[in-house]
Amino acid sequence: MTALIEATNLSKQFGGRGLFGLGGKPVRALCEVSLSVARGEAVGLVGESGSGKSTMGRVLLGLTPASGGSVRLDGTVIANLKGEAARGLRRRMQLVFQDPYSSLDPRRRVSAQIADGLLAHGLATRAEIPGRVATLLDQVGLPKAHADRYPHEFSGGQRQRIGIARALAVGPDFLVADEPVSALDVSVQAQVLALLADLRARLGLAMLFISHDLPVVRSLCDRVVVLYLGRVMEEGPAAAVFERPRHPYTRALLSAAPNIDPLRRRRRILLRGDPPSPANPPSGCVFRTRCAWAVAACADAVPALDVAGPGHRVACIRVDDPELAPDTQPDGHQ
Repeated sequence: MTALIEATNLSKQFGGRGLFGLGGKPVRALCEVSLSVARGEAVGLVGESGSGKSTMGRVLLGLTPASGGSVRLDGTVIANLKGEAARGLRRRMQLVFQDPYSSLDPRRRVSAQIADGLLAHGLATRAEIPGRVATLLDQVGLPKAHADRYPHEFSGGQRQRIGIARALAVGPDFLVADEPVSALDVSVQAQVLALLADLRARLGLAMLFISHDLPVVRSLCDRVVVLYLGRVMEEGPAAAVFERPRHPYTRALLSAAPNIDPLRRRRRILLRGDPPSPANPPSGCVFRTRCAWAVAACADAVPALDVAGPGHRVACIRVDDPELAPDTQPDGHQ
């Protein structure tokens, strides 16, 4: 499939000047990450807290400038766009926030907040706004009569639906959903996920779905990208990554996820220690200090993403080692 949004060797670092501009080491949030999302495709971005997931989403949207690499929308480098071209870009790329409670202004009616984008981009006159808002509320499963209410009058799930309606108001092609259901009850999560899946199918949206909840990602996404300390460890079709994960980090993440199949036993793989500081990452493979399969050679060079199957790539020098076959476990792990 042809990519709608494409990031190439994307890097982002913060700081590095220290107090009063002196000293201090830069914090590397992303390091040479390449990722693409085709029109109508949902790609899951997973990893522990601090792995760079939210930074990736913000850089793709142009909300945070990249330190290196490029982001293209339909082949156009977004950093090169200025003026009206940049305004058009913002309309095509939208964000659904994690927290439905703080993402809406409590002092403004819902109708006004949904209408902001329509007015800013000249997509509707003030006379047309009530009808457009009613249509958007219906699209996300809310009655049009709710348009004149304030955010405190809604539940968390309803607020997230309003946030989705606000993002859809300008007719985007690409949607970044940053942990959009993590603040919701489980039953409400399922409803919002079903809504996102339905909207993607009906509107042909490309979606980057950021989450630490692996079962949620599996239910919604076509492909999965696994980040650790700002680097891609594994990427591929969701079925391949979840059924036969090849990277030790992916396997550890999946072993910690809830197992809903009582007939399928899963051994827990415990990670060693805490994640290293992004200001002082390990040499070679950044995961090696916590990896049960690490060998001395893992410290020598950053592993390239090598092919492990159709559309499936893994950054591990031992990926073809029989000891790391998908059904094996490290010694001492249960």
